[in-house]
Amino acid sequence: MTELIAVITITMLAVISPGPDFAMVTRNSLVLSRRSGIWTAIGIGLGVMIHVTYTLLGVSILIQQSNWLYNAIKLVGALYLIYLGLKMLLSKNKNVLPNEKSTPISNWAALRAGFLTNALNPKTTLFIVSLFLQIVQSDTHLVIQIGYGLFISLAHISWFILVAVCFSASLVRDQILRVHHWLDRTFGCLLIIFGGILAMSHN
Repeated sequence: MTELIAVITITMLAVISPGPDFAMVTRNSLVLSRRSGIWTAIGIGLGVMIHVTYTLLGVSILIQQSNWLYNAIKLVGALYLIYLGLKMLLSKNKNVLPNEKSTPISNWAALRAGFLTNALNPKTTLFIVSLFLQIVQSDTHLVIQIGYGLFISLAHISWFILVAVCFSASLVRDQILRVHHWLDRTFGCLLIIFGGILAMSHN
């Protein structure tokens, strides 16, 4: 029971902490649509399962013990975040009025954006690996460990769907979309900052 409470508590604290996932869901919900935000949230949850899968397969031990491998993963994730940030910064200067529609993207594109943002985030790697190696006992049944992984994924999906719904609400969205250009610039800068911090940090 203590292990379960620890997993739930640490997961919820990690999920609600601001980061690239939050920035991506918020941006897609505001600028694109609630649907895009929700599919981005689902993609994030699927990205979490990638981290859970390799952790349960034992690759996490290799990542933890291999400094160069962790740094390589961290660099790839950092470059992806910087790429997304630059893409937002270089977007066309066009404000979107509340009664206008932004250029839509497919459900797959939104899901892919969320998936890659999380799957390439080394902070999620560190969180999942640390949780399973330090909190979850080695003798915990594999089925229960898989259940923990599913809970972590569903916690991400649920939280970010809530974020998507809140930020796509008409009252919020209509006001913020009047400064759509600056919104993209803000989230672009945030993603570049996140990427820069990751690239310059040392394991």
